[in-house]
Amino acid sequence: MYSPDLFKDKVVLVTGGRSGIGYGIAEHFLELGARLFICSRKEEPLAEAAAKLSQLGPVDYLACDIRSSEQIAAVADKIAGTYGRLDILVNNAGGQFPMLGEYMSEKGWKAVIDVNLNGTFLMTQAMAQRFFIPQKSGNVVNIVVNMHRGFPGMAHTGAARAAVENMTKSLAQEWAHYNLRINCVAPGVIVSSGLDTYDDSIKAMLTNIEGNNLMGRLGTIRDVSNVVCFYASPLSAYTSGTTLYVDGMDHLHNDRMGMIRAMRGE
Repeated sequence: MYSPDLFKDKVVLVTGGRSGIGYGIAEHFLELGARLFICSRKEEPLAEAAAKLSQLGPVDYLACDIRSSEQIAAVADKIAGTYGRLDILVNNAGGQFPMLGEYMSEKGWKAVIDVNLNGTFLMTQAMAQRFFIPQKSGNVVNIVVNMHRGFPGMAHTGAARAAVENMTKSLAQEWAHYNLRINCVAPGVIVSSGLDTYDDSIKAMLTNIEGNNLMGRLGTIRDVSNVVCFYASPLSAYTSGTTLYVDGMDHLHNDRMGMIRAMRGE
């Protein structure tokens, strides 16, 4: 679909790049000529992912909890020392868990808000200050979720990702004069290792979603990475502050209460 040298000599940071959608995005950038940096919280699986990805091109990495400004600064330092610049940031790191609102603990709510919203902002701000603003060029792609009609069963992540979408609109306007573009990609249900964390009732519900999808299938990681690469490339040079849903129209059509019924055993 894209020229194999689309991102030649471009330095790309993918957070949460050791597995799932993040790994697939990282892999796609390498296939298109990028120089890659990945980070995630756990050192050992991160090193394993970097070793595997390095078969496709230059890869560096550092363990990082995106909730920590100090750890983010260490990532920026290593990118500066290794590559001297950063061109593209993909904010993919995050996390959530299914939980009915009436049972959600304060700790669980705050944890999801902290990583998905605060972590995304801290990473974006740090990389803008260190690289994009001084360079007067940069590109940020934020991975959010299908929260167009709310996210019953995961109100915490729906709230956090909706805030990221609004933050994206705000910063895209503030930083346009630095030649810095920021957009969001909102995946629906994507077949990836991330689905392995859910219990059997939720997995059964996902089968129903596939049957009701207007395009007749669940999404693939390549469906997502294709859109990320579009936003990160000159092909979208006149586009910023937007969100593109990659969900086979589920944000317009599908029943949003399936997860609730599965969690209630209905």
